[in-house]
Amino acid sequence: MNFFEYRDGEMCAENVKVSDIANDVGTPFYLYSSASIGYQFSQLKNAFNNLDLLICYAVKANTNQAVIKTLAALGAGADVVSEGEMRRALNAGISPEKIVYSGVAKTILEMTFALNQGIYQFNVESGPELYQLSEIASVLGKTANITFRVNPDVDAKTHAKISTGKSENKFGVPWTNVRKICAKASELPGIKLVGLDLHIGSQITDLQPYEEAYTRVAELIQDLRTEGHEITRFDLGGGIGIAHDEDNDQPIHPTEYAKMVERVVGHLDCQIILEPGRYLVGNAGILVSKVVYVKEGGSRKFLIVDAAMNDLIRPSMYDAYHSIVPIIRSDDKRELYDVVGPVCESGDTFATNRQMPPIKSDELVAIRSVGAYGAVMSSTYNTRLLIPEVLVKDNKFAVVRPRPTYNEIIGLDKLPSWLSE
Repeated sequence: MNFFEYRDGEMCAENVKVSDIANDVGTPFYLYSSASIGYQFSQLKNAFNNLDLLICYAVKANTNQAVIKTLAALGAGADVVSEGEMRRALNAGISPEKIVYSGVAKTILEMTFALNQGIYQFNVESGPELYQLSEIASVLGKTANITFRVNPDVDAKTHAKISTGKSENKFGVPWTNVRKICAKASELPGIKLVGLDLHIGSQITDLQPYEEAYTRVAELIQDLRTEGHEITRFDLGGGIGIAHDEDNDQPIHPTEYAKMVERVVGHLDCQIILEPGRYLVGNAGILVSKVVYVKEGGSRKFLIVDAAMNDLIRPSMYDAYHSIVPIIRSDDKRELYDVVGPVCESGDTFATNRQMPPIKSDELVAIRSVGAYGAVMSSTYNTRLLIPEVLVKDNKFAVVRPRPTYNEIIGLDKLPSWLSE
């Protein structure tokens, strides 16, 4: 469902005109829809009605406190990969009993913080991490509930930079080594093995890799139970893709996903944990930008906008496709544009040879499907200010991360004594 609809030829976010927000906030800015987040969460939750389910939002997708709190109010837990993300989740009202901690390089300080919070589980990814966690938990007099993240050596058929379940990827314990490391875990103090976990990649649009990975891990769970391990949780990870290109992309429907999960792992009678990120917030966000110039090149027409690669890195980093549309709808004949930003790199390009209606300077455009891995990956490259984030709920909107000033950005630098005298 699209919560950024045209009404009387003008794009609205729920019941607010996008142009009204632009006039108040200034461009560029990120704009999120509360209703979209709620709709995606309920679609996923309702699809899994027949299973014991815990949805842990992958905080890395969008770390804004207002977004996390919106999901917390719906009953979501959190999947975190750092102490900082854990602090954000706790601050937004997510209970420690709903937090799972992933990541390949948890430090001593981070483990200590998580143990003292009493989080739900650690998704352990290696032998060295297991031994370190056991040592810290023992010193603190605590017990860490753990799952082992299994690397099932399955190709998720997604972009190479966001594929995480193949043998050459850095993540998880090789599936052939899982029984051995589980046996070792059962001998260590401060450790309680409660389940297995996996995450094979992001922006997955085919059920087959999921089914292959889940089948492999389901067999491991049965083997572990035969060997005396009490396995009660199966963390399926995240990665469900979204439609970046509404005309061509065909994402997985949550109902079909849930049916496959129930068929493949339902017999295990485990609690099922999901770690969706992009699925929940990706299509809930747009990036609103103003056209600065329309430039005629030698063989190209450039639409130069005031947003840049430092605001949205995905097209430059992943060659990611994002739909780009005018805020004021036009039925005029389409023209070909390269949509580019002001950063001094040719990589600062959002689209190449994109068909769009004629657009003039000072007109607004929306880059769609940027609610995940947009603002959270932004930077101040070229000493450009981080752009605001705005959240809409029905007919109201609020700035949930303001645009900093140049003094605030530059003021982060500190001169050494020999330069400040």
